[in-house]
Amino acid sequence: MILYEYPFGESIRTMLRLEHLFDRLGVLIWREDPVDHHFALATLFEIMDVASRADLKSDVLRDLERYKAQFMAYRGNPAIHEAMLDEVLSRIERAHSGLNQLQGKAGQALAANDWLMSIRSRISIPGGTCEFDLPAYYAWQHEPAAKRQADLQQWVATIAPLADALKVMLGLLRDGGHPHMVAAPCGQFQQQLKDNRTYHLLRLRIDPALGLVPEISANRLMVSIRLMRPDQDGKLRVASDTDAGFELTLCA
Repeated sequence: MILYEYPFGESIRTMLRLEHLFDRLGVLIWREDPVDHHFALATLFEIMDVASRADLKSDVLRDLERYKAQFMAYRGNPAIHEAMLDEVLSRIERAHSGLNQLQGKAGQALAANDWLMSIRSRISIPGGTCEFDLPAYYAWQHEPAAKRQADLQQWVATIAPLADALKVMLGLLRDGGHPHMVAAPCGQFQQQLKDNRTYHLLRLRIDPALGLVPEISANRLMVSIRLMRPDQDGKLRVASDTDAGFELTLCA
């Protein structure tokens, strides 16, 4: 099954983008080729750009505090497994404490590294990191893979609290949804949302064997999904001749 996620608001949209970048960075660091570490640095700079939003840190801290209060209310409930509740609260507390101790915006410590910033200023220029433009960077790319990996881990450690907090917060959000199968006759699906619920994330799983791509739009009142089929040129067209189903989860 292919999983698609759609955020209902800008805050969750930013968090999903950061999660995507952190996942990519985690893969690239452990490869050994210099070109992989070049793109690891490019990803690190992308994270700094996305994380520079002024209210991001406060949004994540606020959401973690809200989850903590919600789970604390389950104390003493005989239907709740206390050991599991303690474990969840401990994860929330660690993530909140780590992010709260992060000074300033995520990546602020990296912005003080002149060597990294010289690379950042040229990495978006086509061919801007050639050896004649950045000889020190070219020399670093010829260091042993273990040395480059150690440097990358040191730089990533300065923003790791944000990655940890996002992992906990988005994990709790996803766990709050209840998946169910829905039908999309003629490739179309619509669902009105309850007025008393505020949804933050839509998750859709679909069988890749169907060859369909979901086009999702959603707001606080309505979810609308069109199943599209790519033609020979790759252009997406509504699969109006197809009745299909998929798994839908709305996370409140």
